[in-house]
Amino acid sequence: MLENITITDVAAEGKAIARVDNLVVFVPYVVPGDVADLQVKRKKHNYAEAEAVRIHHYSDLRAQPFCKHYGVCGGCQWQVLAYPEQLKYKQKQVADNLTRIGKVELPEISPILGSEQTIGYRNKLEYTFSNKRWLTKEEVAQNVVYEQMNAVGFHIPGAFDKVLAIDQCWLQDDVSNRIRNAIRDYAYGHGYTFINLRTHEGMLRNLIIRTSTTGQLMVILVAQVKESGEMERFKELLQYVGETFPEITSLLYIINNKVNDSIGDLDVQTFRGEDHIFEEMEGLRFKVGPKSFYQTNSRQAYNLYKVARDFAELTGQELVYDLYTGTGTIANFVSRQARRVIGIEYVPEAIEDARVNSEINGIGNTLFYAGDMKDILTQDFIREHGRPEVVITDPPRAGMHPDVVNVILEAEPKRIVYVSCNPATQARDLQLLDPKYRVVRVQPVDMFPHTYHVENVVKLERREE
Repeated sequence: MLENITITDVAAEGKAIARVDNLVVFVPYVVPGDVADLQVKRKKHNYAEAEAVRIHHYSDLRAQPFCKHYGVCGGCQWQVLAYPEQLKYKQKQVADNLTRIGKVELPEISPILGSEQTIGYRNKLEYTFSNKRWLTKEEVAQNVVYEQMNAVGFHIPGAFDKVLAIDQCWLQDDVSNRIRNAIRDYAYGHGYTFINLRTHEGMLRNLIIRTSTTGQLMVILVAQVKESGEMERFKELLQYVGETFPEITSLLYIINNKVNDSIGDLDVQTFRGEDHIFEEMEGLRFKVGPKSFYQTNSRQAYNLYKVARDFAELTGQELVYDLYTGTGTIANFVSRQARRVIGIEYVPEAIEDARVNSEINGIGNTLFYAGDMKDILTQDFIREHGRPEVVITDPPRAGMHPDVVNVILEAEPKRIVYVSCNPATQARDLQLLDPKYRVVRVQPVDMFPHTYHVENVVKLERREE
């Protein structure tokens, strides 16, 4: 036990830091300025992981968590930190990564763009059904006995087969809570089975809810249906959902009889309404299907894309390559200011969505290609399609493959706009680009309030020999 320890800083992955002699201690659910007794859970040579078992002094930086599930479900770890302080530490995270990992010359980093919405900002949530309800320490200590051990909610970190029963989640519009709880109560009342995540027995598996700024609402129920008569029962549940929530514009279902929860290879059936919803941005409409990727904070995504477009400095004459284009959101968003935009993405279904999004918006100057980035973006591809004046890249958390970086260096676009959800791998890539490109602007953007995640947009210009 470490007693009366002052928390001094915030680290990666949302944990806070205390220093005891030469030992760095990582502690969740506390904030800088707290003074606490720490129970060490795991210790290595120069660092330890601990939990706060008693707090002697509460920091002035603290905020009161607003969610009843805070500290148990594992999400929204920074609820306990006031939002202006969250932004401060996210800004620091970007600066630290670019400086320590990138080691490149940097301009002054622009102040982070905070999210106007800090609750209810997500447009997609996925819930899991399980016949093993997670009991909190308090419930176990009090010998709480639940009549119903089935639960629908979120997986507990480190316990794949147990689910925390969620009553109210603040991440999405409250309609999400009402739909989830109504399905739960109907399933309880009518004896529907919830999946056993170890033996894979049971019917109800997953619930996905997507909302949009256009007011449209998609609900996807995923079930295991193996025995005769089960399909009829499952459709009775769907019928109940459709009648209870007429505001649902897209009610879909998926039959998943596999042992894993992935749905990418499964057919989606329409029970009622359309098989898609629409998002809207500056008059552009983006079709969002059940498997489509779309930035989960719609309103802040608009601000993120405006930064990327501003950094691209398009005049209408440029050939733009949009790497890791997803469903072509950025490509279509900047197309009005470009001569042509070529988007490349690994997922074929996403590229189909990108083409549809160009078509429904009357955009005729985009081309999209599906395949592994390092296999498609080659010197032959550039010879065939032209050398880009601007490259926009928005890679996954792992950053860009070294082969992709090398092709960009050989293509020598005038400008690169690098959008990243992981400033650490972005910093690594900036170092690889540094021989030919200098960083001229840096703009952090907060897409996920109350979490440690931060997006960052960097503008690079080709060095003149």
